[in-house]
Amino acid sequence: MSIESQKDLEGLKRAGRVVRLILRALEKALRPGITTGELDEVAAKVMREQGARSAPKMVYGFPGQVLISVNDEVVHGIPGARVIEPGDLVKLDVTIEKDGYMADAAVTVAVPPAPERAQRLAACARAAFAKAMEVARVGNRVNDIGRAVEDEVHRRGFRVLRDLNGHGIGRTIHEEPSVPNYFDPRLTRPLTEGLVITVEPIIGETTSKWVDGDDGWTVRTADGCLAAHYEHTLVITRGRPILLTAA
Repeated sequence: MSIESQKDLEGLKRAGRVVRLILRALEKALRPGITTGELDEVAAKVMREQGARSAPKMVYGFPGQVLISVNDEVVHGIPGARVIEPGDLVKLDVTIEKDGYMADAAVTVAVPPAPERAQRLAACARAAFAKAMEVARVGNRVNDIGRAVEDEVHRRGFRVLRDLNGHGIGRTIHEEPSVPNYFDPRLTRPLTEGLVITVEPIIGETTSKWVDGDDGWTVRTADGCLAAHYEHTLVITRGRPILLTAA
């Protein structure tokens, strides 16, 4: 969506605040021995307290409140009986609806004592996002974001997982435009003031390919390597974007 009023901005900020609260609660609770289902319950409690709802459940019928993906699971992991182990690389992906507005963010957490390669991969996703923020502004184009992400990921020796993209957001989860994490010469749509999008580097340790899991939801790396994901919802401006889901 594009912000058309102060009411829109305030509604999106409220949704973004709830996403932050949930991610903080999940990161605090994440430890060896907890199950992904128990983490989902933590998220559900915060949603109830904040008068928010799980957007993936609302829009797509996802069988959990949040998406929790571990190690070679890239995105869309279903919370359940899986026990978190020391060294796991855990992706926490939260999208909520509050008062008619939606916001979306994700972090990757390396559970101590995580191997150095897992820590480097998670750091790469964050760094690629930061590079994208340098070009995510009025006067540039959608594919400038993809170029910035791809260049940083490749510079650090990792791979962009193709066709798992950022997107417009606001009134529903996935709106126009698509925001790939690689340069696509066809995506010349200008970034306009007030445009609300997610930027979300989704990367693999050794592959750019992924496969669908047997559960119909979970996406995994094609070669079983580790994956990382980092995301915020933001508003395009003439300067630095407004990060709605960041503190």
